[in-house]
Amino acid sequence: MIEVDALSKTFTTHRKDPGLWGSIRSLFRREKVLKHAVREATFRVGEGEIVGLVGANGAGKTTLIKMLAGIIHPTRGDARVLGFRPWERDNRFRRQIALIMGQKAQLWWDLPAADSFLLLKEIYGVPDDRCRANLDYLARVLDVTGQLTIPVRRLSLGERMKMELIAALRHGPRVVSLDAPTIGLDLTAQRAIRDFILAYREEHRPAMILTSHYMEDIERLCKRLIILREGEIVYDGSLAGVVEKYADHKVVTAHLRKTNGAVSREGLEALGRVDACDDVTIRLRVPRGRVAEAAAELLRRYPVADLAIEEVEIGTLIEKIQTDKKAGP
Repeated sequence: MIEVDALSKTFTTHRKDPGLWGSIRSLFRREKVLKHAVREATFRVGEGEIVGLVGANGAGKTTLIKMLAGIIHPTRGDARVLGFRPWERDNRFRRQIALIMGQKAQLWWDLPAADSFLLLKEIYGVPDDRCRANLDYLARVLDVTGQLTIPVRRLSLGERMKMELIAALRHGPRVVSLDAPTIGLDLTAQRAIRDFILAYREEHRPAMILTSHYMEDIERLCKRLIILREGEIVYDGSLAGVVEKYADHKVVTAHLRKTNGAVSREGLEALGRVDACDDVTIRLRVPRGRVAEAAAELLRRYPVADLAIEEVEIGTLIEKIQTDKKAGP
C-alpha cells in the first residue's frame, strides 16, 4: 500500500555567522547550506501493518511522513501510496489517508468536536449513514460519547487527542500516519490511545506509520521498526532483530544473601564488564556466548539469592544506533 523508492528531500538554508560583524556581513553575502532531511529512503508498508519510525530530533521522521501525505514535494526519488504519488494531491488519494500530528490540532478550539466532525464530513464527502456509523464506533471505543458536544477548549489534553483521532479516522482511511500521537499525555491516556490503535488496526486493517519518542509506544504497537539517522535509514526490520543485530551482550544480575564483606571487582572482570558490585548486588554485561559460563561461576562463588539474565533494553540500543555512526546499516 505504501511503496517508497530512493525518496530524498533537501532544504536550502543560510549559514549564520556569529557576532555583530557576522550579522553585518550576512546582509551582503550569505553562504547557502544544503540540509539533507531525508536521504534515499526505500521501504514498503503493507495492509494491516504498523511500522515504527524512530530517530532523534531532526532525523527526518516528520519530513518523510509529510512527503507521504503530499504536504512536501521530494527533491528526488519516487513514492506510491495506494497507487498515487502523494504530492500530486489527487482528491481520490486524499480521501483515503489520514495524518495525525500530536503537536498540531485540526479541530476548532471554540466549537464542540461534533460540529467540526460535520464540516469534515462535507469536506471528505462521506455518506450520512457511513459517517454516523463510524462516529458511533469511534466515540464508543474511545469512551468520549459524552464529550462530543463540549467545546474543544474545555476538554482535557487526553480527550482532545481522542477527538483528533476521531476527526482523522471518521472517513475510514486506508493509510494512517501517526506523528507522536501520545506526546504530552499522562500514562492513562497514553495506554488508552495505544489500546485504541491496536483495536482499530484489527478492525479496519489500514497501513500505519507511527513515530514516537516513547519506547512503550513502539514496543506495544510495532513489530517492525525503521530507524533514521541524519535522514538515512540505518535499520529496517523486526523489533526483536534490533537486539539480535546490535546487542553483543546480555545483562546478568545476581542478588546476594548477606555477605561478610565487599565483593571483589577483580574476580568479576574476567566474566564481563562490571556495572555494579557490592555486598548486595552484582551486575555484569556478559558476551552472549559466555552467559551460561558467567551464571554458573556466580552461583559457584557467591551466596546468590536470585539470578536474572536479561536482554539489553530496546531503548538503549536504539539510542546507541541514533548517536553512534559506527553502528551503521
